Amino acid sequence: ISLIILIIGILYKVNKKMAKELKWKGLTEEQAKALDLPAFLALVPSRERRSITRAMKTEDWQALNSAIESGKSNVKTHVREFVILPSMLGKTIAVYTGKEFVRVICTLEMLGHRLGEFALTRRGVSHSGAGVGSTRSSKAATAR
Repeated sequence: ISLIILIIGILYKVNKKMAKELKWKGLTEEQAKALDLPAFLALVPSRERRSITRAMKTEDWQALNSAIESGKSNVKTHVREFVILPSMLGKTIAVYTGKEFVRVICTLEMLGHRLGEFALTRRGVSHSGAGVGSTRSSKAATAR
């Protein structure tokens, strides 16, 4: 009986599924962090590639990129169109939504996307019950 239990235990360990390692375009997080800018640009779509190469000259991009690479913990920005780069992985950036700053933690899946995609500017409307006088039955009741 103990031999059967031993065999079942071995078969269970063999058949047990391993957790899938998270990858972005075939690269692990460490490999993605090690990418330099030209290698990263070759992997992103043309719209993001064009945005990065053209906007690198503007003051907003230069200031935000230098703040992120310096290792500051609280980086606030209004630049929602900033493309998430490999140097930003694991960093927290506060993105302005028009009303408040929303914290965005950059992860591997976010590479090549823009910061504004993860800081929503609109909220869902939660409707409550009808107000006084808005229905036939509430008109009959006195609102004193």
